[in-house]
Amino acid sequence: QVQLVESGGGLVQAGGSLRLSCAASGRTWSTYAMGWFRQAPGKEREFVATIGWSSITYYADSVKGRFTISRDGAKNTVYLQMNSLKPEDTAVYYCAAKRSGVAITTTAYDYWGQGTQVTVSS
Repeated sequence: QVQLVESGGGLVQAGGSLRLSCAASGRTWSTYAMGWFRQAPGKEREFVATIGWSSITYYADSVKGRFTISRDGAKNTVYLQMNSLKPEDTAVYYCAAKRSGVAITTTAYDYWGQGTQVTVSS
């Protein structure tokens, strides 16, 4: 059974940092692109960052320079290091996986985690 499980969310003050983790199980993920998306209340789910099997990365302009996506193939885990957090980063963060190359649209991804809440206080 394919499964993505996020962890690491929580409450942090503006300017602080959090690291999200996404543990993948159920298949070999080395050839899959992994992505992070987020969804704030009343808003659509939006792209945050993605990393390909070759470790190529792309970021949303809103997080570029503050967030870093990485992957550990041996652990089948993807990370999202979030620094200099802002109140507008508050959202449920979702991990996703897709076959082959990277993508920034939600419809391109085949598998999703259940999400982890990130709340940034001002």
